[in-house]
Amino acid sequence: MEIERKFLVNKSAWEIAQQGESARICQAYLANDEHKVVRIRTYGNQAFITIKAHLAGMSRAEYEYPMPLQDADEMIVTLADKRIEKIRHRVNYKGKLWEVDVFEGENEGLLVAEIELEYENEAFEKPEWVGEEVTDDLRYYNASLIQNPYRNWNR
Repeated sequence: MEIERKFLVNKSAWEIAQQGESARICQAYLANDEHKVVRIRTYGNQAFITIKAHLAGMSRAEYEYPMPLQDADEMIVTLADKRIEKIRHRVNYKGKLWEVDVFEGENEGLLVAEIELEYENEAFEKPEWVGEEVTDDLRYYNASLIQNPYRNWNR
């Protein structure tokens, strides 16, 4: 079970913050419907296949398995017609790991921070660059962004 909260990131505060280690991510979806998503992701020099329940909120079933990078690259190119590309920064703050995704391509301009928790009501401190919570807003989920990219939104 994955327990995760999502937040928008204040871009100007983020740009002056210590940004931690980073890696490029490319991901594509083999299945993406109202009940589930099946995702292929390359993360630096690693690759994974992930199956998740497609639900809004902070808790949902998730199964993730490593796979050969070459297979993942091939599947992304041959089995998926769209992909999400982003840079993920991993930042430790007050004993918690934050992952900040800086989106590229059709989702350029969007910055989203995620924190995984042990339990739903776990207390944590937010860094100064963390803004509005969007955990319950499906638009900010990658499975939604691949179908309705950020650049198409009326902001």
